[in-house]
Amino acid sequence: MILFSFVADDSSPKQKITQPHIDESLFQQIGNDNMPAFETLYRQTERTMYAYILSIVRNHQDSLDILQETYLKIRSAAHLYKPMGKPLAWMFSIARNLHRSKMRSQQRVTDYHGGNMENDLSFSYVSDPEDRLVLQAALRILSAEERQIVLLHAVSGLKHREIAQSIGLPLSTALSKYHRALKKLRAYLEEKGGF
Repeated sequence: MILFSFVADDSSPKQKITQPHIDESLFQQIGNDNMPAFETLYRQTERTMYAYILSIVRNHQDSLDILQETYLKIRSAAHLYKPMGKPLAWMFSIARNLHRSKMRSQQRVTDYHGGNMENDLSFSYVSDPEDRLVLQAALRILSAEERQIVLLHAVSGLKHREIAQSIGLPLSTALSKYHRALKKLRAYLEEKGGF
C-alpha cells in the first residue's frame, strides 16, 4: 500500500520510510577493499538505487541486473569518488550509464534480429494488488523524470530537495513534476477503474 497511499490521497498518512544518509568516507574505505564499508553502503542505499533504476528501466528483472552491476562498478571505482556532498548523484550516474550501455547493446541485438523487446510489467515481488496497479501505471504513463521523482519519493522516502539535488533539477521543478505525475496517475487509475 505504499505507492497506493501516495496516489490515492496526497494528504493521507504515509508509511515512514527512512532516507539514506551516506557517509562519504565509505567510498574511500571501499576503495581500500573494506568489505564492511561496502556492505554498509549497500544496506543504506539499495532501496533507493532500486527505485531509481526501476524508474529508468521499467522492468523488474533488468533493474535487479543493473542494480547488481551498479554496486560492482561502485566497488571497483570507489577510489575515484570525489567528496562533493552528492554521493547519490554519483551512484545514479553510474546506474544511468550502465543502463545506457545495456540499451545500446540490446538495440544492436534487436536491430540484428529485427525483433521488438517488450517491458516485463509482471512484478511478482509486489504483493499488494493496488500497489501493483499503481506501479504498472507509473511505469507506463509517466515520463522518465516523473517516474524517478515519484518512485524515489514513494519507495525510498527521499525528500523532494534530495531528489532534486540527486537528479539535477531545481526544487520547484521537481515538486511540480511530482504533483503533475500524481494527477496523471489519479486520472489514469480513475479511468481504468482503479479507484
